[in-house]
Amino acid sequence: METKQPKIISIAEAFQNKNLKIPDYQRPYKWTEKNVKQLLDDIRLNKESNDYRFGTIVVHQENDHADLDIVDGQQRMLTLSLIYLAIKETYSEKGFYSKFKNINSSLLELKFDNLITQKNLKTNYNVILREVRNFDESTINFFYHHCKVVWVVISDISEAFQFFDSQNSRGKDLYPQDLLKAFHLREMAKNSDEEKKTCVEYWENLDQKKLDKLFKNYLYRIRNWSKGRSAEEFTKDDVGVFKGITLDNNHEFNYIKSYKINHFYTEMYNNDINRNIDGQKLEYPFQLDQIMINGKRFFEFITHYSKEVENIKDFNNDLNQVKIKIKDTKTKALEILDLLDTYDARYRTGDLYVRNVFNCCLLYYIDKFGYYKIDEIIVRFFIWVYTPRIEKHSVRLKTIDNLGKNYQGFFRIIRESINTKEIFYKELGIIKPYNGNFKKESTKPLIDIFDELNYISK
Repeated sequence: METKQPKIISIAEAFQNKNLKIPDYQRPYKWTEKNVKQLLDDIRLNKESNDYRFGTIVVHQENDHADLDIVDGQQRMLTLSLIYLAIKETYSEKGFYSKFKNINSSLLELKFDNLITQKNLKTNYNVILREVRNFDESTINFFYHHCKVVWVVISDISEAFQFFDSQNSRGKDLYPQDLLKAFHLREMAKNSDEEKKTCVEYWENLDQKKLDKLFKNYLYRIRNWSKGRSAEEFTKDDVGVFKGITLDNNHEFNYIKSYKINHFYTEMYNNDINRNIDGQKLEYPFQLDQIMINGKRFFEFITHYSKEVENIKDFNNDLNQVKIKIKDTKTKALEILDLLDTYDARYRTGDLYVRNVFNCCLLYYIDKFGYYKIDEIIVRFFIWVYTPRIEKHSVRLKTIDNLGKNYQGFFRIIRESINTKEIFYKELGIIKPYNGNFKKESTKPLIDIFDELNYISK
């Protein structure tokens, strides 16, 4: 079956599609009250126009099957359906409503198991119910017959995700990781819907802001800095950093073989009948700077490192593995970690920047070498990272970007090291603090540790 020509249809016509479904791999319904009110404002402000377009709805129809799976636009379609329901509840007894009584949306008849979706549907419906009380007959008519969408029906699921990718790369509201989600789902064309659902489940349950920080503050920076590249901002132009190889391609380069061995052995082990007895599970051996494996492994990569990041951030937790490893050591590692979580100036912009670099160093080291001499490593990372905080009047994003990508810096050294010797051999110079910092109580605790470790010029 060929892809049907995109067409512009009214909201009433869109609702005529009674077989609309929301696939399991779609994200929960997350539109906020602000999103809903903006859409309602668009209706009110444009009702004197001939037509108003709400954007594009992309659906996937497999061969001649009746079901239409919404690939792109489900947030919008659910909100439009809530507006329909609120209009019906408010005006169904009015005489003029007879001209709209044949309009019906079946989308809300679907079962929604996700608690986030349930909560947001209920909250937004109450918002809409309050707002539509100010509608009149002409506004309702405009909504159903003059508010329109571009309706795209695609038969090839990979083509559907590709369309989603290209459409949204021009949008303003998407995070770069939304494009990556679309890309890697497209690379899972041969996987079952259940596998897709499993892969994105943890991803979608993450707070969007946390996911954004995971990419831009950790994964993107480590992967770029370790190669000597800038990593100031993670944008849609940088998503290629998280695209890589597809293991089921026919053309195979020699360097891919090791990835295939790891991939298929992990699959074989986890799917072996003995796992039903011993309950064991083998995780794919991810590395932060590895070549990305497209599809399923990408989602597992994100799941894995979202947990690892929490481990190097939450030092107040007595069960934190880093703190457990350094608890009985004789270095200043424990004192440094406690200081970084308590000194007064830790929330200044520059201090947040350098703390992020410190966290990235720690994450990258543990990812490659585990907890080997982690107490000594913490001290070395602290001296290297916090030197610009003490030497300079202010620390900007460019400052830490230059530090991170420096060829002599720890990120490049960790990437190229086969053991930890080079990390310990790196020379850490004696520094002279910026004059103003001597006088600041907020910076003094940092300087004191530098001084105790003999890194301050006398």
